[in-house]
Amino acid sequence: MKEKISIIGAGSWGTTLAIVLSRKGIKVDLHSVFREHNLQMQQFRENILFLKGVKFPSSLNITLSLKRALKNNIIILAIPVKFLKSVLSKIKEQKVDFKAKTVVSVAKGIEAKSLKRPSQLIEEALGKAKIAVLSGPNIAKEVLKGSPSASILACRNTKAGRKLQVLFTNPNFRIYLHSDIVGVELGGALKNIIALSCGILDGLGFGTNTKAALLTRGLAEITRLGQKLGACHSTFWGISGLGDLVTTCFSFYSRNRLVGEQIGKGKKITEITKKMKMVAEGVETVKSALSLSKKLKVDMPITKEVYSVLYRGKSPKKAAADLMNRPLKMEKIA
Repeated sequence: MKEKISIIGAGSWGTTLAIVLSRKGIKVDLHSVFREHNLQMQQFRENILFLKGVKFPSSLNITLSLKRALKNNIIILAIPVKFLKSVLSKIKEQKVDFKAKTVVSVAKGIEAKSLKRPSQLIEEALGKAKIAVLSGPNIAKEVLKGSPSASILACRNTKAGRKLQVLFTNPNFRIYLHSDIVGVELGGALKNIIALSCGILDGLGFGTNTKAALLTRGLAEITRLGQKLGACHSTFWGISGLGDLVTTCFSFYSRNRLVGEQIGKGKKITEITKKMKMVAEGVETVKSALSLSKKLKVDMPITKEVYSVLYRGKSPKKAAADLMNRPLKMEKIA
C-alpha cells in the first residue's frame, strides 16, 4: 500500500499497531520519545523493552527524528495521557502544518490537571488536523497473535474515517466506524477505573458474582458521567464501552486489573507503580474522574472508593463493605 504512517510512542500498543500495519505491507515510521530506545530498536529489530521476542517486519522503520516522523500524512499518537501534553509541545516546536494531516489518538485517559480528553489536547496543540480516535477491547499480545479482534475508529470527518477504517482493518482485526469521539474516549478511559476495582476484588479473593455486580454498576456510573459530558448513551454499550470494560476487567494481561489485584493483596500503589515498565492509565484517570464527578455532580461511588483505596489509605475490604451498605435504591443504568 502506498500510504505511509507514523507512530509516535513505542510502548506495547504503539509497537503492536506498527507491526500489524507493517505486516499488511504499509510503510510505517515508528518513533520513541527516548533516543536510546530508538537506537535499541534499530539495532535488534524488536522492542525488547515492551514486546521482547517479536521481530519487526521489513517495512517497519525506526526513525530517530521527530521531524521526520511528522512528514507523513497519517500520524498515530500512542503516548500515555500523563505525558501527552509535553510530547505535543515538542511536536508543536517542529512548526509542521497539520491542515492536511490526520492525527489518530490511541491513548486512554483524562488529563488530571485540565480534565481534558486526548483529542481535546491534540486539537488545542495542533489546530486544524483531522482528529480520530482508535479504541477498543484490544490486548496487544492477542492482536499480535492474530486472535480475531475488533475496535472502534471515531472520527467526525467521514472521508478520513473511512480511509483509516480500511487501513487498520485486516482479516483478524475488524474496525467499526463511529462519530461519537467523546463517548469512545470516555469509555476507554473510565473502564480502567472499574478494572482496578475488579482487580482489587480478585486480590481479596471474591468470586464471579461480585465482579459481575461491580462491572455492571461500574458501567452505569461510566455512562452517567459520559452523558453529562455530551456522549451518547448507546456508545457505552458498544465495543469501545462494554466490550473494552469486560476485556480489561477479566484479562490476566490487563495492567489495570493486575495493579488492582496487587492492591487487594495488601501492596501500596507507590510500591506497585515503581516496578512497572508500562503505564496503568487508571491510576491517574481515577483522579480526573473523581474531579469531574464532583464538578458535574455525578454520583460515582465505585470511582470514589477506588480513589480512597489508592490515595487515602482506605482498606480494600472496608471499601467493598461500604459499597454494599449504601442506601437501597431502584436499578438505574444512567
